[in-house]
Parts: sequence; C-alpha cells; structure tokens
Amino acid sequence: MEFLVWGAGAIGGTIGAYLAQAGHQVVFVDRAAEHVAAINSDGLRITGPIDEFTVQAPAYTPDTLTGEYTTILLCVKAQDTEAATRSLVRYLRDDGCVVSVQNGLNELIIRQIVGPERTVGAFVNFGADYLEPGLILYGGRGAVVLGEIDGRMTRRLDALHAAFLDFDADAITTDNIWGYLWGKLAYGAQLFATALTNDSIADSLATLRYRDLYIAVAQEVMRVAQAQGIQPEAFNGFNPLAFLPDTPREVSLQSLDDMTAHNRKSAKTHSGIWRDLAVRKRKTEADAQLGPIIEAGVRVGVPTPLTARMKELIHEIEEGKRLQSTENLDVLMGLIA
Repeated sequence: MEFLVWGAGAIGGTIGAYLAQAGHQVVFVDRAAEHVAAINSDGLRITGPIDEFTVQAPAYTPDTLTGEYTTILLCVKAQDTEAATRSLVRYLRDDGCVVSVQNGLNELIIRQIVGPERTVGAFVNFGADYLEPGLILYGGRGAVVLGEIDGRMTRRLDALHAAFLDFDADAITTDNIWGYLWGKLAYGAQLFATALTNDSIADSLATLRYRDLYIAVAQEVMRVAQAQGIQPEAFNGFNPLAFLPDTPREVSLQSLDDMTAHNRKSAKTHSGIWRDLAVRKRKTEADAQLGPIIEAGVRVGVPTPLTARMKELIHEIEEGKRLQSTENLDVLMGLIA
C-alpha cells in the first residue's frame, strides 16, 4: 500500500518505519524541519529493546509536500488534529481516507473536515518516544486496533489490517472502535494522574496509597461512557469492567496489577504526558483528551470533578506554577475522601 504518514513522531515514526521496511510506499510529513532533514539525509532509525533498524523514505514539511494520497495516517498530538486535518485534506484523494492513529476522540474532528466516509478510527497502546531528529525509541508492544467509525467491516479495513500486520502481528479489527477509544480515555486519565508525579507508570499504579485514586479516576470516565451507551473494550491489562461503579474493589485492584505488569515490560517507563511536562517543556494533550470527557459528562449529566481538577493541575505544571510531585495526587485524593 501507499501511505502518507502525517506526523513522524513516536506513533507515526514507529508505524511508518515498519511499513516502509515491509515494502509499502511510505512518505513522511512533519512540521519539525530538523526531523525531516535527518530522515532525508540518514534515514529514520528505530531503536530500543524490540528492534534496531533504519529505513530510507522521503520526508517533507507540510509546506513542501506535493501529490495526492489514498491513505493518510494522521499521527499528530490531539490538540493539533484540526489544523493538521485542514492542511492535509488537499492531499487526500476523493476515494481516500484519513486514519486517526492518535490518542483521544479525534475521529470526531476529522470526520467534520474530510467527511465520515473518509474517516477511519484506530487505537494504539504501544510504547514509543521521539528521542531526537531521525531517532525513535520503540520501547514496548501494545494493542493495535483498526475500525470503521460506523462499525462496518469493510474491504478498506481488511486492506489496512493486512498492512498493519507488518507492524504488529497481533493487530486486530473491530466493529466497536469507540469502545476502544473510550477505554483508552479512561486509561489515559490514569496516565495523566501518573504524570502529575515523577514516578514511572508502573511505580505509580503500584503505589498502595493512591490506588483508590486511580480506581476513582477510571470509574469517573466509565460512568460517562456508560451514560452514552458505549461499551468500553479491554486491552493490555486494562479491564473496563473492573472500573464500573459497583465492581468489587479486589477486581479493580487486579486490573491495576495487570496494567502495572504490562508497563514493567516496556522500556518506555513514563507516559508521553510526563515527557511533555518534564523533558520537552510543552503543552500536553490535556485539553484535547480530558476536555471531551468533561464535555460529554455535562451533556449526559455525569459529574467529572476528578477529571476537571486534574486538567487544572496539569495546566499549572505547564505554566510553571506547580511542580510534579505526589503532593498533586494528594490534592485529588481530597476529592474522593
């Protein structure tokens, strides 16, 4: 297949490199000129415990790209979705599609711009990080799921799945992509909580003092999903049934144990959220990922005080008004006491 990968960072760089290595025609687009220059001069290198290889593929900044493409993998940060989609639409063939390989509910934005018939959903949970221009860390395997946003099982989906198997042999398709996306929102909310500290994901989830907080954070998101009639899906130790309001605590704790075990296996110890705050010193996806949970909660009448306060705490760290510390978790604990 032919792919235009829009956003050659952790997600797009990793998937695109594997697709190129397998013989697919891959073109990268990234707004970081130094990253584009490095890919064009020395190739895109994947490093880490899973694989070590370099691929050669053309790379462009958005203002230098030409041509039209049938399949565009959109792999930018959630807050950049609208701007990126408006930029890429001129390169999308009339019979083509945009696949949202991102975190969040970005398919809702994409379909408004390119049309629902040209929008495909995706869910990924593997661990990767952009290290420097031309270099991506692939730190740990995770779920890879593709699905049409209307739940149909199509030939287009079959073709995409066949290609994605060249990235991960366990990639699957689903007729419930929204279930996976809302499951990831709940897990993502837990990751935002871990990013309020400097502890690793696994150490955070394993800390006894805050386990009731991580349970409550996921329960809040699950209540919003339930109120919309969405059935969240399980992945990589995250069991949505374990975070329903009436679930016995020991079941919730078992899911936390399973998520901890999954994250212990990854060379990516901290979330991308933590990396944005602590290393790259830039805004996180808080508004784009936590915001839709809060907005949906308002629509369906489900309060989301933990999510709302967590978003505020993240912004305070972004603005230099607050340090990353477990004291931030104590602030949230006060809401569930």
